[in-house]
Amino acid sequence: PNPEAKPYSADGTAGGTLWESRTPPNNSYREPPCHSARGLSAFYGLASHVSYARITAWTRSGPGGTAALIRWEAVVPRYYRGRMSYKVRSLRVDEWPLAKALRLEALRDPVAPIAFMETYESAVARPDSFWRERAEGGAEGASGAQQIIAEGPDGEWVGTVTVLMEEAGTTDWAGMPVERLQGHLVGVYVQPGHRGIGLTEVLFDAGLEWAWSRGAERVRLLVHEDNARALRAYRKAGFTETGVTMTLGPDKDERELELAVQRPESDR
Repeated sequence: PNPEAKPYSADGTAGGTLWESRTPPNNSYREPPCHSARGLSAFYGLASHVSYARITAWTRSGPGGTAALIRWEAVVPRYYRGRMSYKVRSLRVDEWPLAKALRLEALRDPVAPIAFMETYESAVARPDSFWRERAEGGAEGASGAQQIIAEGPDGEWVGTVTVLMEEAGTTDWAGMPVERLQGHLVGVYVQPGHRGIGLTEVLFDAGLEWAWSRGAERVRLLVHEDNARALRAYRKAGFTETGVTMTLGPDKDERELELAVQRPESDR
């Protein structure tokens, strides 16, 4: 964050959200890297718990200054917990043990049976080599996938999302044909104590910015029809139902809904 910047609220009092981002040059303070007017509501107030926010600094890198967002940092005031800071960034290869621990934690969430395609028992039995390879495939600098993580105030990992790139003419991990270059959000998880402040939307926006930088025409995700909490979060982040449904689990009566967001005109 810019040490000279003074975050402000609507009434001019001190406080707010500090951000640092690497973002394409077509974005600015008045046009933050949002995929829709509802995306990254953190810039205008994180859910009901934050009443003010402001971008205080941008940094750019990469050929032509168009590199994807790599790291965001936020100081999020909450009326019931004071100030908390979050860092949202790409995974590093050597952090595979932390990625493993967060994944196992996610698989113990009460909605895990309908939110994820694996069980805690199967995941915990995997060797460390699996988790190392998984981290290598989605770490900073990887081209086929990117895992985004959120660090809490004390540096603990409190949330994550992974973006998989899907090439036109191939099939996705579920065996469905891919008709265009697109991103696919998977592995979405935020710890219960850090939900409801817009952190999920910030994670999504980081993933979207990365997908746009790879040329994706859209980004999609699949969600179980009974996962009401996730559906609310995805719709709030700007994802809409495409009408595509599928069954992935053993119960053929349970449906997965496809939601997607199209690449914004400003990023084309």
